[in-house]
This record gives sequence, structure tokens and C-alpha cells, in this order.
Amino acid sequence: MQAVIENVKTIVYALLLAGLFRTLLFQPFWIPSGSMKDTLLVGDFMFVNKLAYGYSRHSCPWSLCPFSGRLFASEPERGDVVVFKHPVSNKDFVKRLVGLPGETVQMKDGVLHIDGVLVPQQPDGVFEERVGRDDRRGGQLRCTELNGNVCIKPKLKEFLPGGNEHSILDHGTSRADTTPVFTIPKGEYFFLGDNRDNSSDSRFSQLRGGVGTVPFENLIGRADRVMFSSSGRSLFYFWTWRKDRFFKSIN
Repeated sequence: MQAVIENVKTIVYALLLAGLFRTLLFQPFWIPSGSMKDTLLVGDFMFVNKLAYGYSRHSCPWSLCPFSGRLFASEPERGDVVVFKHPVSNKDFVKRLVGLPGETVQMKDGVLHIDGVLVPQQPDGVFEERVGRDDRRGGQLRCTELNGNVCIKPKLKEFLPGGNEHSILDHGTSRADTTPVFTIPKGEYFFLGDNRDNSSDSRFSQLRGGVGTVPFENLIGRADRVMFSSSGRSLFYFWTWRKDRFFKSIN
């Protein structure tokens, strides 16, 4: 009987440690939309590093961290892929950080400008996905070319100040290709989706359903690596697993 009790204790302690590990250090996150293609795909599963920017009321359990502000704060870096709480709806979003406090940001004909300086881009091949499977929305994809059920669109590489290089998609002309000049307030950040024509991000005001600029306090953590990915509606559909995305680093 004593052995059974000890085994039960061990299991309970292990579950408590696992829960603590998940709550304090990492948060699981499924990618629900295509706004970050082709960096992140619908069905990607990752753990968000909640220690990256220190603890806030969003990244730390409220019962354990009854404080305002942020403990052990560390500034995010331009180019980070960040999970954050929407300032109005409080929903979780994932986007790329491109603008820092005090800077100006503007889009001109689909090209990002920071403090009036153009951010370089160069062609980087094409991105392909199968309609109704890889996106799971059955024909809602915007394609430059449709080859059977394969949606094809050009891919670009963007070179942010500071050295971050990452892939972006730009299908064609959209209403957010050219914007006013945004001045980023102190303590806030400007985010873009890598899928520039299909992302509700800081280019759009919060009153219009966009993100606007996001306060530091709302940052949950940094996305560093895709752990698992499935193009199907269930992770149990093993034939839909994307084998090339297991433990894939996020750039």
C-alpha cells in the first residue's frame, strides 16, 4: 500500500511541475490563421517563451503575480515574432515586431519604411500551398497563379535594420500597401504580419478591428520554434503532418 501511495505522490508532483513549467515558462500556441505565412502556417504548434521579455500580468498567472507593470523586463528586438494580447479585445495575436518606440513607420507601395528609410526587399522564389488543405478554408486563398489545386504567389525576403532577414508574401495591391506615417508612442510597438495582404496588424486602428500600436505590458512572449505542424483538422490525422516543420526554428 505504501508503494502505491508513493507512486501516486510521484505522479501528482510530476503533473504539478509540468503545470508550473507550462504556466511560468512556456505557453502552447496553435496558429489559427494565415497572417504570418510563410513563416508560420495554419496548424503550426509552438511554445511561446514567456521569459523573453520578463513577467507581466499577461505572461504570469494573476494569482502568483498580483502586480502591474513587468518584472525582470527585457526589451524585445526588432524582427522578433511575438505573441501578445490585443489592447482592446484581449485576444492572443502573433505578429512580427518591426517598429520600436519613438520611430515612425510607413508603408509605400507595399514597401516598409522606418524613420523615412526604405527597408530593402528582394525576390525569394515562390510560395505554394494546396487550396482547401494547407489553409483549411477551402478556396479562400489569394493566388497570383492557380495550378490545379496549388495556389502560387511570389515570396520576398525583407532585411530589417539590425540584421533580421525574413520571408514575406505580397500578393499584389491592397488597401494597406500605402499608409499614413505612424509615430510609435513611448513604451509601445508596431507589428506587421508576414503575409502582408492578409493581416490585421498595426497598419489598422483598433477602432477598425486592427491592432494599432501595442504596449509593452501586453507582450506575452517570443515565438522561437515550431514544435509540430499539421495541415489537417486534427493532430491525429497523421497523414497531414508536415514532417519538414518538426522543431523548425522561427526566423
